[in-house]
Amino acid sequence: MTSRSGKAMTALTKSMCWEPVTIKKDRLNGVGAAFYRKPTSNECYESRERQQPPMCSDDDDANAAWYVRLNACIHRVPTGAAERGARWPADWPRRVRAPPNWLNTSQVGVYGKAAPEDFVADYQHWRRVMDKSYLNGLGVDWSRVRNVMDMRAAYGGFAAALRDQKVWVMNVVNVDAPDTLPIIFDRGLFGMYHDWCESFSTYPRTYDLLHADHLFSKIKDRCAVLPVIVEVDRIVRPGGSIIVRDDSGLIGEVEKLLRSLHWDVRLTFSKNDKGVLFAEKSDWRPELVAEPT
Repeated sequence: MTSRSGKAMTALTKSMCWEPVTIKKDRLNGVGAAFYRKPTSNECYESRERQQPPMCSDDDDANAAWYVRLNACIHRVPTGAAERGARWPADWPRRVRAPPNWLNTSQVGVYGKAAPEDFVADYQHWRRVMDKSYLNGLGVDWSRVRNVMDMRAAYGGFAAALRDQKVWVMNVVNVDAPDTLPIIFDRGLFGMYHDWCESFSTYPRTYDLLHADHLFSKIKDRCAVLPVIVEVDRIVRPGGSIIVRDDSGLIGEVEKLLRSLHWDVRLTFSKNDKGVLFAEKSDWRPELVAEPT
């Protein structure tokens, strides 16, 4: 960073009330690094002589993060005891199983119960599924699994149930689903928004295991299942796998598509119009055909 750009950065962070923690320079290559801390109250914002950048209007949603135009304004720091972000989450690992303090009984959860109760029920559900099925019953070789994606994460309960495994889980919150990403982050988990009717921004052959809980039945009215399955094939490593839980009809459709891509369907099970599928990706690729002479 040049001296001029460094001064500009210092002036900007000061105008935004960010406090410098330390500024150091590497003795070997001269590269510097500056660390700043965001304020924990609104006192500095309110006492600024020049309101630049300005404070955001009350109708500017600080939590909106999908296809939202960027505005050069500052959101106020949440200070109310019940406001999201006003308090630090519980220490790890308690935070992964405890509802965030800002979830209250007046809020309706993803599955229709009061939000804190919904959160606990979801966590208990995935602990049971993990212990009774996923860790032993499906035939997943967990020693080969490192990168995992929950394609429809809700509260992140699937990832939370994997806490004791040596895996890294990307929790995907669908853009047409309730916004539960703040809960996932408060649990100390990774996550992002995505629309599965679009391609997923990742390198090919990135993930060892995908988990899709009622994903296909939720998106089938907006986009076809086929391109999503092809996208699954693109981002899963050869030898990687997918677990699908969905309506029986969708399980049958997914099975046919995976077999057409030469996946090895290891298990399918249906009961009361609900089903589970476990399949592994092979190393098959189309043979090269010589051009006609």
